[in-house]
Amino acid sequence: MQPEVLSGSLDGVRVVEWGSFISAPFCGKVLAELGADVIKIEPPVYGDESRRHGPFPQHVPDGERSGLFLFTNLNKRGITLDPGSATGRELLESLLDTADVFLENQPAALTQSHCLDYESLRSLFPRLIVTSITPYGRSGPYRDYKGYDLTANAIGGMSFGAGHPHREPLTTPLYQASYLAGVGAAFASVAALLGRDIKGPGGQGQLVDVSEGQVMSVLLSGYHLPTYIYRGVAGWRSGNRMRLGLFPNCVLPCKNGYVCIDAPQLEQYQRFLALMGDQEWVNEPRYRDRRAMSEDYPEEAEALITPWFMEHTKEEILAICLENRIPCAPVRTFGEVLEDVHLNSREFFKDVEHPQAGNLRYPGAAYRFSESPCRYVRSAPALGQHNQEILCGELGLDPSRLPAMARAGVI
Repeated sequence: MQPEVLSGSLDGVRVVEWGSFISAPFCGKVLAELGADVIKIEPPVYGDESRRHGPFPQHVPDGERSGLFLFTNLNKRGITLDPGSATGRELLESLLDTADVFLENQPAALTQSHCLDYESLRSLFPRLIVTSITPYGRSGPYRDYKGYDLTANAIGGMSFGAGHPHREPLTTPLYQASYLAGVGAAFASVAALLGRDIKGPGGQGQLVDVSEGQVMSVLLSGYHLPTYIYRGVAGWRSGNRMRLGLFPNCVLPCKNGYVCIDAPQLEQYQRFLALMGDQEWVNEPRYRDRRAMSEDYPEEAEALITPWFMEHTKEEILAICLENRIPCAPVRTFGEVLEDVHLNSREFFKDVEHPQAGNLRYPGAAYRFSESPCRYVRSAPALGQHNQEILCGELGLDPSRLPAMARAGVI
Protein backbone atom coordinates (compact mmCIF):
# COMPACT_ATOMS: atom_id res chain seq x y z
CA MET A 1 0.00 0.00 0.00
CA GLN A 2 1.30 3.44 -0.92
CA PRO A 3 1.62 5.90 1.99
CA GLU A 4 -1.04 8.58 2.07
CA VAL A 5 0.07 11.90 0.61
CA LEU A 6 -1.08 14.61 2.99
CA SER A 7 -2.30 17.91 1.59
CA GLY A 8 -0.70 21.21 2.48
CA SER A 9 -2.68 23.73 4.50
CA LEU A 10 -2.74 26.16 1.56
CA ASP A 11 -3.45 23.68 -1.24
CA GLY A 12 -5.41 25.45 -3.96
CA VAL A 13 -4.05 28.92 -3.09
CA ARG A 14 -2.05 30.65 -5.82
CA VAL A 15 0.48 33.37 -5.04
CA VAL A 16 2.15 35.53 -7.68
CA GLU A 17 5.40 36.91 -6.26
CA TRP A 18 7.10 39.97 -7.75
CA GLY A 19 9.83 40.28 -5.16
CA SER A 20 13.57 40.42 -4.76
CA PHE A 21 16.30 39.74 -2.22
CA ILE A 22 14.83 38.52 1.11
CA SER A 23 11.56 39.89 2.52
CA ALA A 24 9.04 39.05 -0.22
CA PRO A 25 10.88 35.90 -1.41
CA PHE A 26 10.98 34.57 2.16
CA CYS A 27 7.27 35.32 2.56
CA GLY A 28 6.65 33.40 -0.67
CA LYS A 29 8.79 30.53 0.59
CA VAL A 30 6.75 30.28 3.79
CA LEU A 31 3.50 30.20 1.80
CA ALA A 32 4.94 27.62 -0.61
CA GLU A 33 5.98 25.37 2.30
CA LEU A 34 2.35 25.46 3.42
CA GLY A 35 1.21 24.17 0.04
CA ALA A 36 0.51 27.33 -1.97
CA ASP A 37 1.38 27.40 -5.66
CA VAL A 38 3.88 30.27 -5.68
CA ILE A 39 4.87 31.65 -9.09
CA LYS A 40 7.92 33.87 -8.90
CA ILE A 41 8.36 36.65 -11.46
CA GLU A 42 11.95 37.69 -12.17
CA PRO A 43 13.38 40.36 -14.48
CA PRO A 44 14.62 38.92 -17.78
CA VAL A 45 18.36 38.28 -18.16
CA TYR A 46 19.52 39.15 -14.63
CA GLY A 47 16.80 37.74 -12.41
CA ASP A 48 16.32 38.32 -8.70
CA GLU A 49 18.93 40.49 -6.98
CA SER A 50 19.71 37.65 -4.57
CA ARG A 51 21.17 35.61 -7.44
CA ARG A 52 24.13 37.99 -7.32
CA HIS A 53 24.67 37.51 -3.60
CA GLY A 54 26.52 34.59 -2.06
CA PRO A 55 27.42 32.35 -0.63
CA PHE A 56 28.55 30.54 -3.78
CA PRO A 57 30.28 27.15 -4.03
CA GLN A 58 34.05 27.65 -4.17
CA HIS A 59 33.34 31.42 -4.03
CA VAL A 60 32.58 31.44 -7.77
CA PRO A 61 29.60 33.74 -8.54
CA ASP A 62 26.83 31.85 -10.30
CA GLY A 63 23.23 33.05 -10.41
CA GLU A 64 21.92 29.49 -10.40
CA ARG A 65 23.92 28.48 -7.32
CA SER A 66 23.50 31.37 -4.91
CA GLY A 67 22.83 29.91 -1.48
CA LEU A 68 20.57 32.83 -0.58
CA PHE A 69 18.45 32.50 -3.71
CA LEU A 70 18.21 28.72 -3.45
CA PHE A 71 16.98 28.94 0.16
CA THR A 72 14.44 31.77 -0.17
CA ASN A 73 12.88 30.33 -3.33
CA LEU A 74 12.35 26.68 -2.46
CA ASN A 75 9.14 25.07 -3.74
CA LYS A 76 8.36 27.84 -6.23
CA ARG A 77 7.87 27.88 -9.96
CA GLY A 78 9.60 30.71 -11.77
CA ILE A 79 9.10 32.80 -14.89
CA THR A 80 10.85 35.82 -16.36
CA LEU A 81 8.65 38.76 -17.30
CA ASP A 82 8.91 42.51 -17.79
CA PRO A 83 5.63 43.89 -16.42
CA GLY A 84 6.51 47.30 -17.85
CA SER A 85 6.06 46.09 -21.42
CA ALA A 86 2.62 45.88 -23.01
CA THR A 87 2.86 42.13 -23.60
CA GLY A 88 4.33 41.54 -20.16
CA ARG A 89 1.53 43.52 -18.56
CA GLU A 90 -1.09 41.54 -20.48
CA LEU A 91 0.43 38.24 -19.37
CA LEU A 92 0.72 39.39 -15.78
CA GLU A 93 -2.94 40.40 -15.72
CA SER A 94 -3.87 36.97 -17.05
CA LEU A 95 -1.81 35.42 -14.27
CA LEU A 96 -3.30 37.64 -11.58
CA ASP A 97 -6.76 36.66 -12.77
CA THR A 98 -5.95 33.15 -11.47
CA ALA A 99 -4.25 34.31 -8.25
CA ASP A 100 -5.34 34.74 -4.64
CA VAL A 101 -2.34 36.81 -3.51
CA PHE A 102 -0.07 39.26 -5.30
CA LEU A 103 3.12 39.60 -3.25
CA GLU A 104 5.69 42.34 -3.89
CA ASN A 105 8.42 44.38 -2.23
CA GLN A 106 9.03 46.92 -4.98
CA PRO A 107 9.44 50.70 -4.59
CA ALA A 108 6.14 52.60 -4.69
CA ALA A 109 7.22 54.58 -7.76
CA LEU A 110 7.75 51.34 -9.68
CA THR A 111 4.45 49.72 -8.74
CA GLN A 112 2.59 52.93 -9.56
CA SER A 113 4.33 53.44 -12.91
CA HIS A 114 3.39 49.87 -13.88
CA CYS A 115 -0.15 50.27 -12.42
CA LEU A 116 0.58 47.39 -10.06
CA ASP A 117 -0.21 49.23 -6.85
CA TYR A 118 -3.25 48.21 -4.84
CA GLU A 119 -5.43 51.09 -6.01
CA SER A 120 -4.84 50.13 -9.65
CA LEU A 121 -5.38 46.41 -9.11
CA ARG A 122 -8.45 46.40 -6.86
CA SER A 123 -10.83 47.43 -9.65
CA LEU A 124 -9.51 44.67 -11.95
CA PHE A 125 -9.26 41.93 -9.33
CA PRO A 126 -11.61 42.71 -6.44
CA ARG A 127 -10.89 39.43 -4.60
CA LEU A 128 -7.10 39.72 -4.88
CA ILE A 129 -5.01 40.10 -1.72
CA VAL A 130 -2.14 42.51 -2.43
CA THR A 131 0.70 42.04 0.06
CA SER A 132 3.32 44.79 -0.06
CA ILE A 133 6.55 44.74 1.98
CA THR A 134 8.61 47.94 2.03
CA PRO A 135 11.18 49.51 4.37
CA TYR A 136 8.70 51.97 5.91
CA GLY A 137 5.25 51.02 4.64
CA ARG A 138 2.96 52.45 1.95
CA SER A 139 1.84 55.43 4.05
CA GLY A 140 3.48 58.00 6.32
CA PRO A 141 6.21 60.58 5.69
CA TYR A 142 8.92 57.95 5.02
CA ARG A 143 6.89 55.90 2.55
CA ASP A 144 8.97 56.86 -0.51
CA TYR A 145 12.39 56.46 1.11
CA LYS A 146 14.67 53.58 0.25
CA GLY A 147 15.94 51.47 3.11
CA TYR A 148 17.47 48.14 3.98
CA ASP A 149 17.70 45.72 6.87
CA LEU A 150 20.29 47.90 8.62
CA THR A 151 18.14 51.02 8.44
CA ALA A 152 15.04 49.10 9.53
CA ASN A 153 16.88 48.00 12.68
CA ALA A 154 17.95 51.55 13.38
CA ILE A 155 14.67 53.34 12.78
CA GLY A 156 12.69 50.60 14.52
CA GLY A 157 14.69 51.06 17.73
CA MET A 158 16.32 47.63 17.84
CA SER A 159 19.85 48.87 17.19
CA PHE A 160 19.76 51.07 20.29
CA GLY A 161 19.34 47.96 22.45
CA ALA A 162 22.00 45.84 20.73
CA GLY A 163 25.62 45.80 21.81
CA HIS A 164 27.76 46.36 24.90
CA PRO A 165 26.50 48.86 27.50
CA HIS A 166 29.52 51.13 27.07
CA ARG A 167 29.88 50.89 23.31
CA GLU A 168 28.07 52.11 20.20
CA PRO A 169 24.74 50.54 19.15
CA LEU A 170 24.88 47.52 16.86
CA THR A 171 22.49 46.02 14.36
CA THR A 172 20.86 42.65 14.88
CA PRO A 173 22.57 40.02 12.73
CA LEU A 174 21.41 37.83 9.86
CA TYR A 175 18.90 40.19 8.17
CA GLN A 176 16.35 39.73 10.93
CA ALA A 177 14.20 42.68 9.84
CA SER A 178 13.83 41.24 6.35
CA TYR A 179 13.11 37.70 7.47
CA LEU A 180 10.70 38.78 10.21
CA ALA A 181 8.90 41.03 7.74
CA GLY A 182 8.54 38.00 5.46
CA VAL A 183 7.09 35.87 8.25
CA GLY A 184 4.73 38.66 9.31
CA ALA A 185 3.61 39.19 5.72
CA ALA A 186 2.89 35.48 5.32
CA PHE A 187 0.78 35.44 8.49
CA ALA A 188 -1.09 38.59 7.46
CA SER A 189 -1.70 37.26 3.94
CA VAL A 190 -3.25 34.07 5.30
CA ALA A 191 -5.39 36.14 7.69
CA ALA A 192 -6.58 38.29 4.78
CA LEU A 193 -7.39 35.17 2.76
CA LEU A 194 -9.35 33.74 5.67
CA GLY A 195 -11.25 37.00 6.11
CA ARG A 196 -12.11 37.06 2.41
CA ASP A 197 -13.19 33.44 2.16
CA ILE A 198 -15.25 33.45 5.36
CA LYS A 199 -17.53 35.94 3.60
CA GLY A 200 -18.09 33.57 0.70
CA PRO A 201 -18.16 34.52 -2.99
CA GLY A 202 -18.79 38.15 -2.09
CA GLY A 203 -15.65 38.43 0.01
CA GLN A 204 -13.24 41.11 -1.12
CA GLY A 205 -9.48 41.33 -1.25
CA GLN A 206 -7.49 43.97 0.57
CA LEU A 207 -4.05 45.55 0.91
CA VAL A 208 -1.64 43.98 3.40
CA ASP A 209 0.89 46.75 4.07
CA VAL A 210 4.04 45.53 5.89
CA SER A 211 6.81 47.87 7.09
CA GLU A 212 10.19 46.34 7.94
CA GLY A 213 10.96 49.16 10.36
CA GLN A 214 7.59 48.71 12.04
CA VAL A 215 8.24 44.99 12.42
CA MET A 216 11.31 45.81 14.51
CA SER A 217 9.42 48.39 16.59
CA VAL A 218 6.82 45.76 17.51
CA LEU A 219 9.57 43.87 19.35
CA LEU A 220 10.06 46.84 21.70
CA SER A 221 6.51 46.80 22.99
CA GLY A 222 6.79 44.17 25.72
CA TYR A 223 9.37 45.78 28.00
CA HIS A 224 11.43 48.58 26.45
CA LEU A 225 8.67 51.04 25.52
CA PRO A 226 6.72 50.59 28.80
CA THR A 227 9.97 51.18 30.70
CA TYR A 228 10.37 54.50 28.90
CA ILE A 229 6.72 55.42 29.43
CA TYR A 230 6.69 54.52 33.14
CA ARG A 231 10.24 55.39 34.20
CA GLY A 232 11.68 57.67 31.52
CA VAL A 233 14.51 55.24 30.72
CA ALA A 234 15.32 55.82 27.04
CA GLY A 235 16.90 52.41 26.54
CA TRP A 236 19.99 50.37 27.23
CA ARG A 237 22.39 47.86 25.80
CA SER A 238 22.91 44.78 27.92
CA GLY A 239 25.66 43.02 25.98
CA ASN A 240 25.97 39.35 26.92
CA ARG A 241 23.11 39.37 29.42
CA MET A 242 19.39 40.03 29.73
CA ARG A 243 18.31 43.28 31.28
CA LEU A 244 15.04 41.79 32.44
CA GLY A 245 15.08 39.06 35.08
CA LEU A 246 17.08 37.53 37.88
CA PHE A 247 20.70 36.42 38.03
CA PRO A 248 22.03 34.24 36.41
CA ASN A 249 20.75 35.27 32.96
CA CYS A 250 23.79 35.66 30.75
CA VAL A 251 26.21 34.17 28.24
CA LEU A 252 29.47 32.99 29.78
CA PRO A 253 32.68 31.43 28.49
CA CYS A 254 33.41 27.78 29.08
CA LYS A 255 36.19 25.33 28.27
CA ASN A 256 35.51 25.22 24.53
CA GLY A 257 33.23 28.14 23.73
CA TYR A 258 30.24 29.79 25.35
CA VAL A 259 27.05 28.78 27.12
CA CYS A 260 23.88 30.62 28.04
CA ILE A 261 22.28 30.17 31.44
CA ASP A 262 18.91 31.58 32.46
CA ALA A 263 17.64 30.24 35.77
CA PRO A 264 15.02 32.68 37.11
CA GLN A 265 13.17 30.27 39.40
CA LEU A 266 14.55 29.95 42.92
CA GLU A 267 14.60 26.15 42.74
CA GLN A 268 16.63 26.29 39.52
CA TYR A 269 19.14 28.68 41.06
CA GLN A 270 19.48 26.55 44.18
CA ARG A 271 20.17 23.45 42.10
CA PHE A 272 22.80 25.38 40.15
CA LEU A 273 24.51 26.51 43.36
CA ALA A 274 24.51 22.92 44.58
CA LEU A 275 26.34 21.88 41.41
CA MET A 276 29.14 24.34 42.14
CA GLY A 277 29.64 23.05 45.68
CA ASP A 278 30.33 25.21 48.72
CA GLN A 279 30.74 28.87 47.79
CA GLU A 280 31.47 31.34 50.58
CA TRP A 281 30.02 34.27 48.65
CA VAL A 282 26.54 32.71 48.69
CA ASN A 283 26.04 33.81 52.30
CA GLU A 284 27.05 37.43 51.75
CA PRO A 285 24.09 39.88 51.80
CA ARG A 286 25.30 41.54 48.60
CA TYR A 287 24.79 38.30 46.68
CA ARG A 288 21.33 37.48 47.97
CA ASP A 289 19.60 40.14 45.87
CA ARG A 290 19.48 38.41 42.49
CA ARG A 291 17.83 41.34 40.74
CA ALA A 292 20.58 43.69 41.85
CA MET A 293 23.16 41.11 40.75
CA SER A 294 21.56 41.15 37.31
CA GLU A 295 20.98 44.89 36.93
CA ASP A 296 23.43 46.76 39.19
CA TYR A 297 26.67 44.75 39.28
CA PRO A 298 26.36 41.92 36.74
CA GLU A 299 30.08 41.73 35.84
CA GLU A 300 30.95 41.19 39.48
CA ALA A 301 28.28 38.52 39.87
CA GLU A 302 29.24 36.71 36.69
CA ALA A 303 32.87 36.53 37.82
CA LEU A 304 31.72 34.41 40.76
CA ILE A 305 30.32 31.59 38.63
CA THR A 306 32.53 31.77 35.54
CA PRO A 307 35.30 29.53 37.03
CA TRP A 308 32.86 26.61 37.24
CA PHE A 309 31.91 26.99 33.58
CA MET A 310 35.56 27.19 32.54
CA GLU A 311 36.12 23.71 33.99
CA HIS A 312 33.61 22.10 31.58
CA THR A 313 32.90 21.88 27.86
CA LYS A 314 29.65 23.02 26.28
CA GLU A 315 28.34 19.47 25.95
CA GLU A 316 29.28 18.59 29.53
CA ILE A 317 27.46 21.65 30.83
CA LEU A 318 24.39 20.86 28.72
CA ALA A 319 24.25 17.28 30.01
CA ILE A 320 24.72 18.34 33.64
CA CYS A 321 22.13 21.09 33.46
CA LEU A 322 19.55 18.94 31.66
CA GLU A 323 19.95 16.26 34.32
CA ASN A 324 19.47 18.84 37.08
CA ARG A 325 16.64 20.71 35.34
CA ILE A 326 18.53 23.98 34.98
CA PRO A 327 17.77 26.02 31.82
CA CYS A 328 21.11 26.23 30.06
CA ALA A 329 22.20 25.86 26.44
CA PRO A 330 25.45 25.86 24.49
CA VAL A 331 26.03 28.75 22.11
CA ARG A 332 26.14 26.76 18.90
CA THR A 333 28.27 27.61 15.92
CA PHE A 334 26.51 27.35 12.55
CA GLY A 335 28.19 24.00 11.95
CA GLU A 336 27.07 22.70 15.35
CA VAL A 337 23.49 23.75 14.64
CA LEU A 338 23.59 21.68 11.45
CA GLU A 339 24.69 18.63 13.45
CA ASP A 340 22.43 19.19 16.47
CA VAL A 341 20.90 15.89 17.52
CA HIS A 342 17.64 17.46 18.69
CA LEU A 343 16.99 19.42 15.50
CA ASN A 344 17.83 16.40 13.39
CA SER A 345 15.56 14.15 15.44
CA ARG A 346 12.72 16.56 14.59
CA GLU A 347 13.69 16.39 10.90
CA PHE A 348 14.23 20.13 10.84
CA PHE A 349 16.74 20.09 8.00
CA LYS A 350 15.55 19.17 4.53
CA ASP A 351 17.71 17.71 1.77
CA VAL A 352 16.68 18.97 -1.67
CA GLU A 353 18.39 18.07 -4.93
CA HIS A 354 19.19 20.97 -7.27
CA PRO A 355 20.17 20.23 -10.90
CA GLN A 356 23.18 22.56 -10.80
CA ALA A 357 24.06 22.97 -7.12
CA GLY A 358 23.56 19.31 -6.22
CA ASN A 359 22.09 18.01 -2.98
CA LEU A 360 21.75 20.79 -0.42
CA ARG A 361 20.51 20.82 3.15
CA TYR A 362 18.13 23.64 4.08
CA PRO A 363 16.57 24.80 7.35
CA GLY A 364 12.92 23.79 7.44
CA ALA A 365 9.96 25.50 9.08
CA ALA A 366 9.78 26.52 12.74
CA TYR A 367 6.53 24.58 13.18
CA ARG A 368 5.12 21.14 12.41
CA PHE A 369 1.61 20.13 11.35
CA SER A 370 0.26 16.71 12.25
CA GLU A 371 -2.12 16.43 9.28
CA SER A 372 -0.78 18.86 6.65
CA PRO A 373 3.01 18.90 6.92
CA CYS A 374 5.18 21.45 5.19
CA ARG A 375 6.35 20.19 1.82
CA TYR A 376 9.64 20.39 0.00
CA VAL A 377 8.75 19.20 -3.48
CA ARG A 378 11.07 21.21 -5.71
CA SER A 379 14.30 23.16 -5.65
CA ALA A 380 14.45 26.88 -6.43
CA PRO A 381 13.71 27.54 -10.12
CA ALA A 382 16.35 28.26 -12.71
CA LEU A 383 15.92 31.65 -14.38
CA GLY A 384 12.81 31.36 -16.57
CA GLN A 385 12.54 27.62 -15.92
CA HIS A 386 8.75 27.52 -16.08
CA ASN A 387 8.13 30.08 -18.83
CA GLN A 388 6.68 27.58 -21.26
CA GLU A 389 4.82 25.59 -18.61
CA ILE A 390 3.02 28.65 -17.24
CA LEU A 391 2.87 31.15 -20.10
CA CYS A 392 1.95 28.59 -22.74
CA GLY A 393 0.53 25.65 -20.82
CA GLU A 394 -1.61 27.69 -18.41
CA LEU A 395 -2.11 31.10 -20.03
CA GLY A 396 -2.46 29.85 -23.60
CA LEU A 397 0.46 31.72 -25.19
CA ASP A 398 1.66 30.30 -28.53
CA PRO A 399 5.08 28.66 -27.83
CA SER A 400 6.41 29.95 -31.16
CA ARG A 401 6.27 33.50 -29.74
CA LEU A 402 8.71 32.80 -26.89
CA PRO A 403 12.01 33.31 -28.81
CA ALA A 404 10.94 36.71 -30.16
CA MET A 405 9.67 37.76 -26.73
CA ALA A 406 13.02 36.79 -25.22
CA ARG A 407 14.91 38.84 -27.81
CA ALA A 408 12.65 41.81 -27.07
CA GLY A 409 13.32 41.53 -23.33
CA VAL A 410 9.71 40.73 -22.46
CA ILE A 411 10.68 37.38 -20.92
